Amino acid sequence: MFWVRLRSGIILVILALFTMFSGGKILLATMTFLSVVAYCELTGATGVRKKEEQNVPQKKWKKNGLEIVGILNIILYYILLLLNVEMGILSVQTGILFSLICVFMCGMFVYVFGFPKFQASQVMAAFFSFFYGPVCLSFIYLTRELGRDAAGDGSVIGLYIVWLILLSSWGCDTCAYCVGMLIGKHKMSPVLSPKKSVEGAVGGVVGAGLLGALYGLIVKEKIADERVVLFFAVICGVGALISMVGDLAASAIKRNADIKDYGKLIPGHGGVMDRFDSVIFTAPVIYFMAVMLLA
Repeated sequence: MFWVRLRSGIILVILALFTMFSGGKILLATMTFLSVVAYCELTGATGVRKKEEQNVPQKKWKKNGLEIVGILNIILYYILLLLNVEMGILSVQTGILFSLICVFMCGMFVYVFGFPKFQASQVMAAFFSFFYGPVCLSFIYLTRELGRDAAGDGSVIGLYIVWLILLSSWGCDTCAYCVGMLIGKHKMSPVLSPKKSVEGAVGGVVGAGLLGALYGLIVKEKIADERVVLFFAVICGVGALISMVGDLAASAIKRNADIKDYGKLIPGHGGVMDRFDSVIFTAPVIYFMAVMLLA
């Protein structure tokens, strides 16, 4: 299992490097795929797709009306983001709001005209799954494309900012683990994650902040702001704090659903939601903090 997990981790890092550096349509297509997978994992965990449907082999890959509506709107949502980034036709806020309204309205159509096939709780869970997975994940793409120039050659400040998402989430995980193993005594969330400690959490936030500051020193010549080291440290510190909440939130949903992993897409790691649980929470925070601090 260790070697399977290690091999998958190496492949993930290589793919992350390739897609992040490429940006543009390559990253957009990658995020669309991950968003669809994450959405389907969440609909299974939150009850949009009933357990009896998931356990029947011939129905395992069959999607119900609410899931189909969600998948189609994920594709629409990323098309709207492409119009925003590549053509400047729509604002990010307009694209997000329009997509959320579409998901809500289409979900209600399925609910009303398919009544009593679906429960109201399933409609709400489908809407929640759309926002939690695809919308939050899309901020990786939006952060990478920050400041795209008119020529569209990919020379954007987002190329340097997007790595803060991974530094704050995965850096926090690593630092928290090391500090927790050394001096961790007080349990942070004994029910959801018995191995996490308060000392580890503090170490994770501080460690991520230091990593952000170090990264700021490395790329400060590329960003026209003398306060970049301080800003990167603050962004990573706040992002790290949020990432821990994201990790625990994903664990709470799995506990409610009585499942070990969200999926099996990534051998040794589980599904997209298992691997990107903290990143999903961190990405929107990094995006908006970067917009506000590095205007």
